[in-house]
Amino acid sequence: MDINNFLEQLNRGTVVEGGSEVHMMMHTISQEALKLTAELNGSYHPPEEIREIFSRLAGKPVDDTFGLFPPFSTDCGKNIHVGKNVFINSGCRFQDQGGIFIGDGVLIGPNVVLATLNHDINPQKRGDMYPAPIRIGNNVWIGAQATVLPGITIGDGAIVAAGAVVTKDVPANVIAGGVPAKIIKKIEVNQK
Repeated sequence: MDINNFLEQLNRGTVVEGGSEVHMMMHTISQEALKLTAELNGSYHPPEEIREIFSRLAGKPVDDTFGLFPPFSTDCGKNIHVGKNVFINSGCRFQDQGGIFIGDGVLIGPNVVLATLNHDINPQKRGDMYPAPIRIGNNVWIGAQATVLPGITIGDGAIVAAGAVVTKDVPANVIAGGVPAKIIKKIEVNQK
């Protein structure tokens, strides 16, 4: 199995059975991700080196406007898609096998968790995993220590409050917060 077949299977959202070829590929890819994140997190790097390491981690170039403050961790990396003018603060943890799609102008606060895999609820099948993408629209701000669960879409201009656990889609131009996250208020957008 090559990386393209692997990502195609994950992006279809079909079950990944524990011990299967896809599951074994996850373990292989995670070793490369662990190596690259150790390089990223192990010493100081100027912004251009951070972009270069992150591009190798994601398997594709990131824009020159991309910014990240290490440490950063992921157990895959190859299914992260990042727009322009994105900033990821320190301590973030991405589990991207199911796909993480980040729009333009996104701010991700410290210690944010983006998780795209669920395990089977049946104890006899607990090793089986279900991938589902996280889609973050343009100009979204995700506050410190928020957690976004698999299959969630966050609409353009939304804010996810610090410490929120996002279990349902967040519409555009709202503030969502709490555990589980609920809409707190609508953001009035002035068009100038």
